[in-house]
Amino acid sequence: MTDAPWPPIARDPAELPGRASALAMSGLEFMQAMLAGAIPHPPIAGLMCYRLVRVGDGEVAFRATPGADHLNPMGGVHGGWYGTVLDSALGCAVMTRMPRGHWYVTLEYKVNLTRAVPPGMEVEAVGRAVHVGRTTGVAEAVLRGVDDGRVYAAGSTTCLIQPG
Repeated sequence: MTDAPWPPIARDPAELPGRASALAMSGLEFMQAMLAGAIPHPPIAGLMCYRLVRVGDGEVAFRATPGADHLNPMGGVHGGWYGTVLDSALGCAVMTRMPRGHWYVTLEYKVNLTRAVPPGMEVEAVGRAVHVGRTTGVAEAVLRGVDDGRVYAAGSTTCLIQPG
């Protein structure tokens, strides 16, 4: 993990901004507020050891480091860990394109694991919105090693766009 400080993480549902607060700003403003620490990261980020590190129009990046808590019975990083990190990058990329008063929900996502991430290795998931229309959003993401630049997983999603 880098020496960058961890962002605030909600430990209680009451700490989350809630739908009304989220709908009061555009998706890009919401994600920028999270990056700035004005809105806490969701509890899942603490459990899965990932944090938002970049936000742009149609693109986000998360840094993540799996630990012993993320291992499957064979001692490898569980596939659900990859899926969670990539689902966050995918959905948040779509979120950056949401107009004020709208949000998204993941309809489906697909993840391809290309090689094993060893516990303790830092990776970066970069999600990019490919299409965000009136009713659906599509995004792609790649999970790469921070030090080696190798691809460890890739994914795609389709999201439903929901009015407030």
